[in-house]
Amino acid sequence: MSKLILFLSALLLFVFTGLSYSHAQVMNERHSNVAFQLTAGTQGVGGDFHFGVAKQLSLRAGAAFIPVKANNVFTIAGFQSTNNVSVKFSNIHLMADLIPFANAQGFRLVAGAGYLYKATGGLEVIPTGTYNVGNYNLTAADLGRLNIDVSWKGVAPYLGIGLFKGIPKRRFNVNFDFGTYYLSQPRTRVIGTEMLADNYKLEPQFNSNLKNYRWMPVMQMNFNFRIR
Repeated sequence: MSKLILFLSALLLFVFTGLSYSHAQVMNERHSNVAFQLTAGTQGVGGDFHFGVAKQLSLRAGAAFIPVKANNVFTIAGFQSTNNVSVKFSNIHLMADLIPFANAQGFRLVAGAGYLYKATGGLEVIPTGTYNVGNYNLTAADLGRLNIDVSWKGVAPYLGIGLFKGIPKRRFNVNFDFGTYYLSQPRTRVIGTEMLADNYKLEPQFNSNLKNYRWMPVMQMNFNFRIR
């Protein structure tokens, strides 16, 4: 909790400083720079509208999506099975880009937040073999299936840096973002069928094991097209 308070305090200080700086800049010069950027990176693919509100401050609003599915990504020793893994992260976000040094226009401090309306990871394990337990032969159908789902849905503050100009001086440029979201505490759900049905009792242990998995690193390339 103390880490979250410190993080949010730093975020609020950043935004307050940026807005104060923006007001001073707007008093001297008004800007109407607008760009659209296509994004690709660890938070998926997406797009942002980028608005210049002052000489060294701009705002971004957009969305990003990660749809990933994979089959049989691991094996369980001594247990014949197939598995399916899926990751679905979708967010909308609002960011502020502040250029802190007038003589370094290509360096940006970035802060804001995203709302993850879908943020899940899922694992399905399907037994495929025949198993001997005591005097019984158990088939895959007897064992059933096991699904483990993890969710981080909610508001996630963001803090990072950016390299190269956010809004192109001419028509097009490429820049980069590096930072991290601070996610809500994950919640797990374990659903089993047949003989695996009692595995729901593992949920408290999964929640405890994953409680610190709250950082989502962002490494992103942006393709920027100036509109005006």
